[in-house]
Amino acid sequence: MNYLVSRISIKGFRRLLDVDLPVGPLTVLIGANGVGKTSILEAWDLLAASAANKLNDTAMELGGVANLVTRGKTRSFSLTVALNVDGHQPLDYHLQIAANGADYRIEEETLSQKHKGHAEPLFHIKSRDGQIAYYDAGKKKLLPPSWEHNVHETSLAQVPNLYRESEALRRILSSVVHYHTLAVENNSPVKLPQAMRPAQNPGHNGENLVPFLYYLRETDKQRFECVVDAMRVIFPNLEDLSFPPVAAGMLSIAWKDRNYELPFYAHELSEGTLRFLWLVSLLQSPTLPPVTLIDEPEVSLHPEALRLLADLFREAAQRTRLLVATHSDRLVRCLRPDEIAVVDTNDDGYATITKGDQMDLKHWLRDYGLDELWQMGVLGGRI
Repeated sequence: MNYLVSRISIKGFRRLLDVDLPVGPLTVLIGANGVGKTSILEAWDLLAASAANKLNDTAMELGGVANLVTRGKTRSFSLTVALNVDGHQPLDYHLQIAANGADYRIEEETLSQKHKGHAEPLFHIKSRDGQIAYYDAGKKKLLPPSWEHNVHETSLAQVPNLYRESEALRRILSSVVHYHTLAVENNSPVKLPQAMRPAQNPGHNGENLVPFLYYLRETDKQRFECVVDAMRVIFPNLEDLSFPPVAAGMLSIAWKDRNYELPFYAHELSEGTLRFLWLVSLLQSPTLPPVTLIDEPEVSLHPEALRLLADLFREAAQRTRLLVATHSDRLVRCLRPDEIAVVDTNDDGYATITKGDQMDLKHWLRDYGLDELWQMGVLGGRI
């Protein structure tokens, strides 16, 4: 059965007092600094942690729930996600967490699904103020857990695998991955030789870039060639990528430029080259999770690379729900209105979100690009 995230609603989380974001294949968040783009991605991080039994640790890493709620407005925040389900009504997951001094409590958590012919939805999970219940399909009713339940972690994270809908949601949310700007300083993982081991993606910090590309070349030659071809569009003198051993069980990247007899190695490549290679490799991963988050992919990249990157986003978005946050008008120039979501603030300083295809832009787009409309203030989300 296919499950696709279709919407996220966030209330009382930092500047996100009350926002609702439809989630399509590709959603690019644009807006000024400090309006809430990063907070949207952090809300996804928290959902991922809550589904992976890591809510307590992640909440503490983010400064505690008391520092996550909208200041002066609420002592709790809620995250609600809708998933489309093939042949069935959507699943709705709702999680509300309240500050409790330096601690927190899970005030409410539900996983529900409407059924045709029934006025009330079916609850797969229904928890409120410590009263926990799961739907038992065999007994056709909600029952308390028969196992020890940790009140600091979500009911979703603790549900047995045999609960199909709950397990499907847990799998999707717990696999959400958030990629930040790749570190390319001296001795960064991406610049160093890497151990030869199976890798499904290039890693958050590029720590698996070499083994990933090596195994991609050995197991999926066509996809590996897609990576190389994409690099050649921006770097036409690239002749080949190879992975010579440099020590026992360790490989490096050798970049062969047709103008030079000897190859360049990872530590000799420019920041933009490394970041683009990492991004292209990430987007070509055959095992992208159901939801992928990328923050500021434009850093160090040439404008022509951003044009290609937009096309790579669209290709990857056929295999994942891709959410991207950017400040780059150059990247926005390469997008369609239905692919952008403008994050702005209202007169009270709280975030608003408007999808590009909700705006009346047809007459504007006859004469201007989306980047120009953003610069002119037509889209909002001051640049």
